[in-house]
Amino acid sequence: MIYRSKAPLRIGLAGGGTDVSPYCDLYGGAILNATVSLYAYASIEPLDNGKIEFVAVDRNESDVLNSSETLSFNGNLDLLKGVYNRVVKQFIQKPLSFRLTTFVDAPAGSGLGTSSTLVVAVLGAFAEWLKLPLGEYEIAHLAYEIERIDLKMAGGRQDQYAATFGGVNFMEFYKDDKVIVNPLRIKDAYLSELEHNLLLFYTETSRYSSEIIEQQARNVTEKKQESIDAMHHLKEQAVMMKETVLRGNIHQIGEILEFGWQHKKKMAGGISNQLIDDIYNAAKNAGATGGKISGAGGGGFMIFYCPDNTRYKVIEAIEQFGGKVKSYTFTKEGLRTWTI
Repeated sequence: MIYRSKAPLRIGLAGGGTDVSPYCDLYGGAILNATVSLYAYASIEPLDNGKIEFVAVDRNESDVLNSSETLSFNGNLDLLKGVYNRVVKQFIQKPLSFRLTTFVDAPAGSGLGTSSTLVVAVLGAFAEWLKLPLGEYEIAHLAYEIERIDLKMAGGRQDQYAATFGGVNFMEFYKDDKVIVNPLRIKDAYLSELEHNLLLFYTETSRYSSEIIEQQARNVTEKKQESIDAMHHLKEQAVMMKETVLRGNIHQIGEILEFGWQHKKKMAGGISNQLIDDIYNAAKNAGATGGKISGAGGGGFMIFYCPDNTRYKVIEAIEQFGGKVKSYTFTKEGLRTWTI
């Protein structure tokens, strides 16, 4: 038997960064995101040789270990080991032997929530194999704890919930890890128009989001008002974006993205740089009405809203910087698991 899963990556449309502690614990956060047809995949094949094999095909990395209840972290595929450790500790209490194969459709550090989505997919494969009694909120919260507590990786909370639930969601974040996912019922015509007009552009660069996120958290702890005010505005942006997509006022999205981008850059240093600024300005000059960096910032994917038929001129303008536009569709389904 083989136990498989896949979970979708996400585009953050508004509110990014307000899901990071301590901001959301003190003030409450809000984010609007949408999952897209790029995925993290996981497959588990049980073994009977007392070994654990990890194979990350997209990264060309692998590891073979003796089966035990707890695997040590050494910088090699620690995300996968972290999921295994938590599953064994919390549910099984005995060593397992298996081969886990993973693949992600976007590079690590690209700003689409790849690491969190991979954790969700791997959890899904284990849940399918071991028949774990986990609902959507439980899987998302468990994935969050594995990354943020067990592995001590800096980051927010939106990615785990987006990957698990799927679709277009308005998410609210509060203290004590409370998260409320509000699925939005958006007309297909509005989503199709958004797909047509919203470009997803990979800058061919990646970044370590943890450094930016840690600085953002420090700015809140140290009560740096400019950074805190910027996060307040981004939370406001999420509400604006929700109302706009629900009402079908799609052409306002560019202005709302522009509003958020100008405030996002004030949350922490390193969110933008000269290359990102140059790409952004070129897109605006070619007809885009707004955009943003995806994820924490510093590199990876960017999105641009291109009204009418300006997308073609925008593509021509920004691809001169060496990146490439990535095709996608919005997806309505989140984590999916199956057995063969």
